[in-house]
Amino acid sequence: MKKIIKNAISIFLFLLLGISTALLVYLHFFAPGDTDLSGEWSTDLDMTEQAAVTALNWLQDIEAVSLSLEEMESYMQKLTIQVNMTMEETERSKGTFQCYIVPDSYDACNQAAYEAFARGFRELLGERLRMAGYAGGTGQEDMETLVAETFGMSTVSYLMSCGPALLPSFKDLQAQYEGSGTYEIVEDVLIRQFGDGGAAAIKEERYIRKDTDLVLLREGGSAIFDSSFDSYPIIYTLQHPIDR
Repeated sequence: MKKIIKNAISIFLFLLLGISTALLVYLHFFAPGDTDLSGEWSTDLDMTEQAAVTALNWLQDIEAVSLSLEEMESYMQKLTIQVNMTMEETERSKGTFQCYIVPDSYDACNQAAYEAFARGFRELLGERLRMAGYAGGTGQEDMETLVAETFGMSTVSYLMSCGPALLPSFKDLQAQYEGSGTYEIVEDVLIRQFGDGGAAAIKEERYIRKDTDLVLLREGGSAIFDSSFDSYPIIYTLQHPIDR
């Protein structure tokens, strides 16, 4: 009797071990990936090319000394605006989200863009004066003094007042990147539905998740999302996961 019980227990443990092993193999090789995106995500929108092209076009319009786009971009480096996204899973592969631009990051980016523009402008102004036979100093400080005496303001203030808008307006960026609503993941396609859920407000995004990065590639959307800023790549990085 004891032998029968012992054999039964052994068979049961063997079967349990087999089932557990099969389950682990399935979860490792075949089960769907982790679709829980709950947490605080953040991305930086690169504004360097936008600002450099706008500044270069303005300088060409006023017939300043010729300058290449690469040279202008060398003045304007790492101009970024931060966008935060909160996602919370409410059921498997579904949840809510909210995106917003960090206002301070926009202001800081705008200020940095004009300061970089001012450095390039002073450099070009000095070069233009040297070509014209100007005998005075043509360094950065000399040109800053000259601009202040001529226009009654700093080079940065002058360019902000009389120069081009180097960045898209905060309102335009809000319309492009901010919003809240619900999301659903179907076969690795992240579908975010904004606003009140109307059909016109659906925007589809395909994502690839690798470690703490969520790469979003735009697939389509309604006219309300159409914008010249769609070329900016979006890679959200998980900052703070939501504990379960």
